[in-house]
Amino acid sequence: MRLALFQPDIPQNVGACIRLSACFGVELHVIEPTGFHFDDRAMKRAALDYGPLSHLTRHPDWDAFQAARKTGRLVLFTTKGAERLDDFVFQPDDTLLFGRESAGAPDFVHAASDARVFIPIRPETRSLNLSVSAGVALFQALRTTGRLP
Repeated sequence: MRLALFQPDIPQNVGACIRLSACFGVELHVIEPTGFHFDDRAMKRAALDYGPLSHLTRHPDWDAFQAARKTGRLVLFTTKGAERLDDFVFQPDDTLLFGRESAGAPDFVHAASDARVFIPIRPETRSLNLSVSAGVALFQALRTTGRLP
């Protein structure tokens, strides 16, 4: 199981996902360019001392991420998803991909995905924060595949 962030805008979200990676023992892939300098102090503050425990790989672009991607499905989380999180059947080698905070994922990322999933929320709300979504999705994926630490 892996997390991947497509061109994230907010360093604190990446920092929180570094903590997720460390706490749950999963790889984190960041697909650049990002909307911030990667050594941003806010990201480091959000990650605290979890960085060394995380399995972080940075990819210079989408093509490099795709070339380096391991086996398994690419599961895109999107507000335009086709299947509810609680109905989706995860596999242990899935990569959970999250789009950019400001714009989501472009059409070519949607096209490359093996599945599209959404987290059900109240209809009068727009979306969850990226790192909150990643935490909810990762916990559900690990729980349903019997891979929680």
